[in-house]
Amino acid sequence: MEADVCRCGWVNTDPLYIDYHDKEWGVPVHDDIRLFEMLTLEGAQAGLSWYTVLKKREHYRKAFDGFDPQQVAAYDEDKIAALLADPGLIRNRLKIRGTVTNAQAFLRVQEEFGSFDRYIWSFAGGAPVLNRWESLKEVPASTPESDAMSKALKKRGFTFVGTTICYAFMQATGMVMDHTTSCFRYFEVQETPAGTK
Repeated sequence: MEADVCRCGWVNTDPLYIDYHDKEWGVPVHDDIRLFEMLTLEGAQAGLSWYTVLKKREHYRKAFDGFDPQQVAAYDEDKIAALLADPGLIRNRLKIRGTVTNAQAFLRVQEEFGSFDRYIWSFAGGAPVLNRWESLKEVPASTPESDAMSKALKKRGFTFVGTTICYAFMQATGMVMDHTTSCFRYFEVQETPAGTK
């Protein structure tokens, strides 16, 4: 970790975490598969730390068929039981069942709007909201936009989409730009083309 590089205060010294912060967090995501992945992982994080989930992400990708919502939506009881027995996952029955439920709801949104991307980005007005937080203390846990997203997703049958989870999802997928102003990524992310790393 370069001593002279200033990063957001939540980043620890693990190269995996640094890489996630430096290359992914806050970069606008418009790919439906990646959006489903992030929605799933943010839901899996409930009650835990993002670091815990991040360390398991590669295993989650394998276990959940690359987060293909079409495949996940079709999981039966045997598949759910196998996932619950998988030590590489967060073995919470509600979260794993919720992923299947969310995949089904996700497909319905895709069918109605043409893509999940088109639907979900409407909560940010279709473009990243650029914030100017000087310290982590200023960054909110939720906003009226994440409240609206949470309410709308719950109405459509999604689970593990409380307003705090929704705001974390918005931050991760670049719907809001919450790198602090002292972070070296603050200006870089604003110049990064959507969907790239």
